[in-house]
Amino acid sequence: MFSLTVEYALRAVTHLAITPNRIHTTADISLATKVPSPYLSKVLQSLQKHGIVTVKRGLHGGYHLTKDPRDLSLYEVVNSVDPIHRIETCPLEIASHGKNLCSLHRKMDQAMENMEQAFRTTTLHELVSSSGPSIPLCENNFSVES
Repeated sequence: MFSLTVEYALRAVTHLAITPNRIHTTADISLATKVPSPYLSKVLQSLQKHGIVTVKRGLHGGYHLTKDPRDLSLYEVVNSVDPIHRIETCPLEIASHGKNLCSLHRKMDQAMENMEQAFRTTTLHELVSSSGPSIPLCENNFSVES
């Protein structure tokens, strides 16, 4: 249901949120998130273009989050790389359907709406600080920086 680009973007920002007091090179992020470096570079460029991350150039340069993870919704991250498209009119262009979606497309749009709402109401901070047996992208003995 999600593109690889969305998955990779969420992994990248999660990694940056877990260690917020560091600047990360593309190689660091690639290693931690298991995202191929060339693909990650494109994802990071898109995140930068949309103001999610900032890059510091030069020696000791790299990426960091532009926003506090408490103020960054997963929806913003997703929409910066692969926007969620709702079904507003019949995808088959059946004239008699128009904006009156059939039961199939109405159900699909409801699923997209639920996903969109879940991403709008979840911040990156909530994601990385939720309690549970596993921390995203981390071995169990690793703790998240505050």
